[in-house]
Amino acid sequence: MKITARIAKADEHLVFGWASMATDKAGIPVVDSVGDIIPIGELEKAAYNFVEFHGRGGEMHAKFDVAHVVESVVFTPEKIAVLGLSGEIPQGWWIGLRVTDEEVWQKIKAGVYTMLSIGGRATREDL
Repeated sequence: MKITARIAKADEHLVFGWASMATDKAGIPVVDSVGDIIPIGELEKAAYNFVEFHGRGGEMHAKFDVAHVVESVVFTPEKIAVLGLSGEIPQGWWIGLRVTDEEVWQKIKAGVYTMLSIGGRATREDL
């Protein structure tokens, strides 16, 4: 499983953006780059597991421990409603990372890396 999303902000070794989106602002499921859809409930479980047990970012799914999670929120329908953001943001996982690897940071600043990407294992189910 692989999901990519554009980096929204990169400054002072901090990078913020959508790690993954389950739906767009209109509530339509988002299909990822390999044709998968991740329901928000499953994405929420995966995000919490990642932050609790790993909490570090990698480079291109190969080099690990190049960043640390500093911010993470999964925007579920319930959280979106409570915040009064219905129709304003997608359902998905917003993340912030502090990049600790200088080579990776320079690639981000140079525009070599413009997206965040999650990886993991999942069982595919036909819809």
